[in-house]
Amino acid sequence: MTSDPPRPDPSGSGREPARGRAGLFDADDAVPVVRIGERPAPPRPAPPRARPAKRPAPVDGPQTVGLRWDDEPAAAGAGPDAEPVEDDGAGPPLTAVPDALGAEATGEPPIDTPSGAPRATGRAGRDMASAIGVGLGLAAVVVATLLVWRPAFLLVVTIAVLISIVELTGALERGGHRPPRAPVLVGAVAMMALAWSRGPSGLVVAFLLTVFAVLLWRLGDGPVGYLRDASAAVFVALYVPLLAGFAVLLLVPDDGVARVLAFIATVVCSDVGGFAAGVLFGKHPLARSISPKKSWEGFAGSVLACVLIGTLLVTLTFHGPWWGGVLYGVAIAFTATLGDLGESLIKRDLGIKDMGNLLPGHGGLMDRMDSLLPSAAVAYLVLSAVAPV
Repeated sequence: MTSDPPRPDPSGSGREPARGRAGLFDADDAVPVVRIGERPAPPRPAPPRARPAKRPAPVDGPQTVGLRWDDEPAAAGAGPDAEPVEDDGAGPPLTAVPDALGAEATGEPPIDTPSGAPRATGRAGRDMASAIGVGLGLAAVVVATLLVWRPAFLLVVTIAVLISIVELTGALERGGHRPPRAPVLVGAVAMMALAWSRGPSGLVVAFLLTVFAVLLWRLGDGPVGYLRDASAAVFVALYVPLLAGFAVLLLVPDDGVARVLAFIATVVCSDVGGFAAGVLFGKHPLARSISPKKSWEGFAGSVLACVLIGTLLVTLTFHGPWWGGVLYGVAIAFTATLGDLGESLIKRDLGIKDMGNLLPGHGGLMDRMDSLLPSAAVAYLVLSAVAPV
């Protein structure tokens, strides 16, 4: 018995029609063919979905600058199917400027002491007990030298200037500059001596000779980086010994002790008034990218404190007009704040937190000279105008 030949396709294409109900599919289909009577293969499990990383809770205050540890690329050998690690927000940040932002930006707790107990730090991020003790010690040295023998204060200023130059040039070297230090140190001694003996003209002449010596000294190291290094050295000579020379000029007149004490007391009142007002009322940042802890309320406290002490000093000590005291107080508040912000800007540019570590709770000596240096020049000029000798 012979079987009948297959019937032709009515459509005339000659293809065998697809029999989907029987479980058979065309070879061109993506799904594999399953024949009748065969057990289908189990479905392939879908790849696991990556769990979304947890976002850390928002933190009040300035944001962290830089990358986090969990932003690093995957370790060698980790395949594309490796499950991502959840971010618990506990990884320490990598700041673009190491330690320059302090605990308010990095989120790191205060460094523990060797005994294990955390240091007592205030909102300023400093060891307040050490800072107050060192500040009182420095004030005692200044007052004692002024009251006992005036040339002794000149010696104290000269030593402070030399230490500050070493700290500032060291910080610049860590930032890639190479300012010649020797001519600046020698020129600083000359500026202090000539300011005491020759007055303003002697200070200016000594500064110009220092600049000339720096330019000649740097020639010995060749042309590479000459402009960079020479400019840095001239900046140091202008910033530290030249401005400190105005404190020596304040000391020269017969009432020089009173003028120096008035200048230092007004700068201290600016710092204290700004700190107190900033801690109690500070809400609006004055310069967030430079010094996140300074606020407009703190600056107002500095101005108020300087105006009060300046008016009392000018009218009662130097017998000048009251408006001269107001002008003197406002000028010192502005220059003290600008001096502090200026040094903070330099430290952020260099990527450091402090200029040194000589003074516990303060950093380096240069960190205490920042407000005094520009204020010395302004105090000399304003007091010479409102309370001439």
